[in-house]
Amino acid sequence: MNTSGCLYKFTNCRLVQHGALIKDDLWVRDGKIVNPEEIFFGERISADVIEDCRGNILCPGFIDVQINGAFGVDFAVNTDNIEDCVSKVALGILEHGVTSFCPTIVTSTEETYKQIVPRVKKRNGSKEGAGVLGLHLEGPFISKEKKGAHDVDLIQTFNNGISDVTKCYGEDLTNVAIVTLAPELDKSSEIIRALVNRGIKVSVGHSVANLIQGEEAVNSGATFITHLFNAMLPFHHRDPGLIGLLTSKKVPSNIPLYGVISDGIHTHPAALRIAYRVDPGGMVLVTDAISAMGLPEGEHRFGSQTMEIRGNRAVIKGTQTLCGSIATMDMCVQHLRKSTACGTVKALEAATLHPAQLLGITDRKGTLDFGSDADFILLDDDLRVLCTYIAGDCVWRRQKSHILLVLGLEWQLKLL
Repeated sequence: MNTSGCLYKFTNCRLVQHGALIKDDLWVRDGKIVNPEEIFFGERISADVIEDCRGNILCPGFIDVQINGAFGVDFAVNTDNIEDCVSKVALGILEHGVTSFCPTIVTSTEETYKQIVPRVKKRNGSKEGAGVLGLHLEGPFISKEKKGAHDVDLIQTFNNGISDVTKCYGEDLTNVAIVTLAPELDKSSEIIRALVNRGIKVSVGHSVANLIQGEEAVNSGATFITHLFNAMLPFHHRDPGLIGLLTSKKVPSNIPLYGVISDGIHTHPAALRIAYRVDPGGMVLVTDAISAMGLPEGEHRFGSQTMEIRGNRAVIKGTQTLCGSIATMDMCVQHLRKSTACGTVKALEAATLHPAQLLGITDRKGTLDFGSDADFILLDDDLRVLCTYIAGDCVWRRQKSHILLVLGLEWQLKLL
């Protein structure tokens, strides 16, 4: 059925708006959130379809800016059919409330980048899956000392400037949203400025940088810290390293934002509380999910290496080195609220508003403001996802009983 022009009213819900839970209705038409006052006083019409949310929470869809794969898919490995693999993950994460994401490529060969970067295009979400906001290229310009699970033999430098970057990734970077690099590398400030000029967000991470080097990177245009605490120097009172950027007075206000893997494994609850209390508005939840998410225990491929799933952990085979999270975004939000006692709205904003601010897309994502894309989710008080909507259409539903639909006469006739 063509629902073009159909006016939807979501009622009996608590909306996440302007830092609070507000009892109000949400109006949607043609994939956008609309102002009801313009409808009441201008068009003088009523809703075609009323959806009773039965008192549940309605918030913007989750945005995951760092996800390496899931459901057996590794974006850095499955290059031959990368488009299908991205689509498989995009469809699967709807169940977990993710409506937009950045497929993430760990340190790989130049051949791999040149196979992936031109083919994974930005696209809107639909019933076929979450929208793609652009690639997150996490490496290969990182520290060998803080490589984490990345293959040390594939790590590079950019001593020749931006030409080294385009030689690795390819000349056309229009499909790239974020690049993670180590700011202590020679010519990093030059590279950051060049990438920012191309409209790419730069994140610092996998690094042994001190605070001064981190500040130089931010003042050159870097706006994000990749998975705070992980793959960087630990906090030290005489040089807090990249962690010190959260309280630095030598960088612009509210910059940088920082990613956190809130899975109870990569970041201890106490560290999570420290980061949140220091800079609650800068926290961006990321899953850092790998292909193991949703897979059984045992050995699985991870980039050019082999990983082992042991309980709720995924490690490089034969080591204790974590190679990524197997948590889902809804689990991360639940864990953040429980561990920090930050409250429902703040936990949800860390997975919605803040990543949208990072990417500079709050005019269309991450809020329920008028004119925004109608990408939102319905949750119960335990923050379990009940329904996922993209462009106003329900693309995943846990149980039909969570929503009661009332159709206007005109739309009942169209269904006949």
